[in-house]
Amino acid sequence: MSIPLRAEGLSKSYGTIPALEGLDLELEAGTITGLLGPDGAGKTTTMRLLTGLIRPDLGSVWLAAEEVTGQRASSGQIGYMPQRFSLYPDLSVDENLRFYARLFGVRGPVRRERTDRLLHFARLTEFRRRRAAALSGGMKQKLALACTLIHTPEVLLLDEPTTGVDPISRMELWEILTELRDGGTSILVSTPYMDEADRCDTVVILQEGKILDRGSPAVLRSRFPDRILEVEAEPLGRAAKVLEEAQFVKDVVPFGTRLHLTMPTPETDPDRVRDLLEKEGIRVAVVAETEPSMEDVFVALTPGGEGS
Repeated sequence: MSIPLRAEGLSKSYGTIPALEGLDLELEAGTITGLLGPDGAGKTTTMRLLTGLIRPDLGSVWLAAEEVTGQRASSGQIGYMPQRFSLYPDLSVDENLRFYARLFGVRGPVRRERTDRLLHFARLTEFRRRRAAALSGGMKQKLALACTLIHTPEVLLLDEPTTGVDPISRMELWEILTELRDGGTSILVSTPYMDEADRCDTVVILQEGKILDRGSPAVLRSRFPDRILEVEAEPLGRAAKVLEEAQFVKDVVPFGTRLHLTMPTPETDPDRVRDLLEKEGIRVAVVAETEPSMEDVFVALTPGGEGS
């Protein structure tokens, strides 16, 4: 499989503060690679180094067979959508797309064909005359993605595209990314959301500028050293407190309306957990073993860390 973009040993500090330390990264053609980590992990610095917006202190960036360290990427090869994409609020959806098409030298019949296709692709056709200022947060992100795609880049770099976006729009954005991946585009997407990692082909987990682990979601979960019990009980807060004080429970993580308990393998006993909670007068609906989530994996890799 070809490698359209790779980085070797990228390091970057701001003053005395290291933002990235020795990052090695390869994007395979037609795959989605996720940069997973909390704020301050080094995700944005990685994106800016790969696009040549900043130069690394150490390391190199390769676009196909050409070294491009510190050089602005060719507009025909890379599409970059930063966290704060600069849409023009007074322009309509159509006019924003037309502006970015001209910026990238896409003109005439080609521009019209791509604009129509991207509006349909981003589910924005019926809103093409609406001013960008009047769009919802999710629609603005989809328009920003369409503008990024107007020049049909081979590699797409997206810096936290779903941050602050409602759940339905998040789902739609990921459906669009999956379609792009299936069409052969190589995508690097950064996110603080652990659940989005399961949509990636490869996940690179960052913390404080360092890679903690990498692999497919299935591989990362298979390396989880313990077992997870999922608990549904009422009141949940009281159950969490009781379990946090239990010596046979390694960790307790709230997971929606349930708790995920990290248990040393020999002591993964649902009945033991149920008995403890019921003795404390807590109503127990579910205690069952479940597959570790990416949040469980991340917490295990970062002692004292939090998922998102």
